[in-house]
Amino acid sequence: MKLAALFTGGKDSTYAIYLAKQQGHEITCLITMKSENPDSYMFHTPAIELTELQAESMDIPIVIGGTEGIKEEELKDLEKTIQKAKDNFEFEGLITGALFSEYQSSRIEKIAEKLGLKVFSPLWHRSQEKLMEELLEKGFKFILTSVAGEGMSKDWLGKIITNSELDKLKDLNKETGFHIAFEGGEAESLVLDCPLFKKKIKIIESEKIMENDYTGRLIVKKAKLIKK
Repeated sequence: MKLAALFTGGKDSTYAIYLAKQQGHEITCLITMKSENPDSYMFHTPAIELTELQAESMDIPIVIGGTEGIKEEELKDLEKTIQKAKDNFEFEGLITGALFSEYQSSRIEKIAEKLGLKVFSPLWHRSQEKLMEELLEKGFKFILTSVAGEGMSKDWLGKIITNSELDKLKDLNKETGFHIAFEGGEAESLVLDCPLFKKKIKIIESEKIMENDYTGRLIVKKAKLIKK
């Protein structure tokens, strides 16, 4: 099928695209929402501006929508952006990287139904531990752009997640119930390289801003695509 992907630049939405392509689907465009509300209920916000570089690297057109990020109102903005994408690119369904969030999933389903689109969520209810292991096995290189959970710290921001970090996340899971794939909002990610990318992202300038010991963001000030 011809599909559009709801894309945040993070590991889940990128891996969902990868799996859809593996299943033989054609990705006609990416759809990204830029929210003015950093605490949006619906949308990923850290380093969201880098989705344009990622789209260029994948050679897939991207449609960007804006929203103030007001709860429920932002859904109307999402619907308008999906409709805009549908007017410009032919597709029959939407790919999402949803894992367990009923809040996000149910609202996307309603919008899709209204617009006559199917929804594909290849990661839905997957084991979080297995998901992280698969990402590393398949060569996904991603960093954390935000942290918000006990056991996290400034040191995690901007760090490429490897098997060593995954082991630490597994330990945190045993100690505190920490969600290994960050489904509880413990962190947000940014994919720098993966099998879909023709070039990889290099971060040239960034800044770590912490609100407290466990909560903070990586602000990417400058980045570019470089040869793999």
